[in-house]
Amino acid sequence: IIPMSNTMPTFDNEMAEIVEGFIVESNEILEKLGPDLLELEKNPTNSELHNVIFRAVHTLKGTSSFLGFEQLTSLSHKCEDVLNKIRRGELQVTSDKMDVMFEAYDILKIIVQRIEAKNGEPVELANVIQRLEEIVQGKTVTVARSSEVAATQSEAGDESSDADDKPQILPEAAKQGGDENNPKPQESAGQQTSQSKAADTSIRVDVSRLDLLMNLVGELVLGRNRLSQIAHQVGEQYENLPISRELTETNSHIDFITTEIQMAVMKTRMLPISKVFNKLPRLVREVTKEMGKEIELVLVGEETELDKSLIEELNDPMVHLMRNAADHGVEMPQERLALGKPAKGTVTVRAEHEGNHIVISIEDDGKGMNPEKLKQKALEKGMITETEARDMSAQEAFKLIFAPGFSTAQKVTNVSGRGVGMDVVRTNIQRLKGRIDIESEINKGSKFIMKLPLTLAIIQALLVEANKEVFSIPLDSVLEVVRVGQNEISTINKREVIRLRNTVLPLARLGKVLKTGGNGKQAEASYIVVVGLAEQRLGIIVDSLLGQKEVVIKNIGEYLGNIRGIAGSTILGDGRVIMIIDVGELMKLCVGR
Repeated sequence: IIPMSNTMPTFDNEMAEIVEGFIVESNEILEKLGPDLLELEKNPTNSELHNVIFRAVHTLKGTSSFLGFEQLTSLSHKCEDVLNKIRRGELQVTSDKMDVMFEAYDILKIIVQRIEAKNGEPVELANVIQRLEEIVQGKTVTVARSSEVAATQSEAGDESSDADDKPQILPEAAKQGGDENNPKPQESAGQQTSQSKAADTSIRVDVSRLDLLMNLVGELVLGRNRLSQIAHQVGEQYENLPISRELTETNSHIDFITTEIQMAVMKTRMLPISKVFNKLPRLVREVTKEMGKEIELVLVGEETELDKSLIEELNDPMVHLMRNAADHGVEMPQERLALGKPAKGTVTVRAEHEGNHIVISIEDDGKGMNPEKLKQKALEKGMITETEARDMSAQEAFKLIFAPGFSTAQKVTNVSGRGVGMDVVRTNIQRLKGRIDIESEINKGSKFIMKLPLTLAIIQALLVEANKEVFSIPLDSVLEVVRVGQNEISTINKREVIRLRNTVLPLARLGKVLKTGGNGKQAEASYIVVVGLAEQRLGIIVDSLLGQKEVVIKNIGEYLGNIRGIAGSTILGDGRVIMIIDVGELMKLCVGR
């Protein structure tokens, strides 16, 4: 009998807390179960891995049965039957069997997500349970993907639930146990002690509390900046008085402590990027099976940490870049052998810290990108003119792939060809205030490099002046600053540009774009702040540079509405409120000029 009900049972307050704990624990189990199933396919005779996976599914079955979640209990029980036969050596692990196990795993995630969302809609289990029973009975497995997984791909897909991202998660081994029939293998005293200590020193904290703490730290930073300004003014006016020296010393101490608190709070919001990386092996497995390619995935820097909010936004860009590398990058085995390459291609995903940024690169050893073919495709689609194509550098040609609707695929597949993937990458990277660069060489491979800020709440900014108004430009977007004379600025199609090394850089006068007024006179020389977002570059003309400051982004509120080109405001040490430039919106404003 396959239970069709997924209705949330009614619980009192005490049981509701138990259910919340069950959801968190189930998500932790499923998060670890995915990579373990992939490892099982690679090492089918690993008995220790057999036991780990079996215990995870057994725990899921037991707790869901206790709470009355029938569908979760039924499906996990069937999975347990298959895993029990595998660990007893009665079944051999094959690719077809693992396809069914992965399908069951996807549906388990869907059920847990619906329980968490209090969605009582039942999940269709008949097809997957039938195939699991065929495996247990030793029959040939029918190859068919459940309609439930296909229909709810956007609902479940490779996304983790919010509970996956709770910081300070307890160790998996500290919570999972065996039963009387399948006892948990004995662990050494050292292992038990270390797990006990880890459990004792870890707590779960609601993300909203961390957000509140981060806001308070932002206020503290503003107060620190104000105090520093006052201390500087007092020091200049009463340099020889003891009280002035004491104020300076106290200010230095508070400055140090504020910075330490800020870093500590930021770290509590940090999560390892492995939460994104762990989804990639499964993606590569499915792509290689569908396309008949051989690809080895190398992950480097999985322990690198970044803010939780960035982790959530990184999933789509990473998935699209991986699919791009697998489809357009790595060649078919016979093509690689003909070129003198090994039949198996390699895709390397790397994450590392670089100052206040995280740098993520995805590199393949495939066929690379031909700039001339990209230009030709763009000409066919009417995206560029023949003159633009002739003057376009290789780097500029590479950036054509980010245009909406652009694709070099010969046919549309489940992997790519619709011309939307790379546009999604650009949109998400812009939203995260990051930038993306491309390196590619024909028959050598391609490399996509994303550079993102570690956090979006407190930022380093460049203060500039335009038409006697002070603005703040996020330093994450600033590539360089150059000083030019008016005679070095040219006009093409009624737009100001300069020749910066080997590229033509479009310009925008900040005061003019934001309509700050002024006398309209142009100085003989100006500063140009070169900013970059995703693959785009723009030169912002300002009158003067006022230095670098750490600023807290404040929402300008509903009263002022959505002002184009402005990301928010901040308060300087002297109490002045200034606007923070939204580099992405500014670029859109200038393109439309």
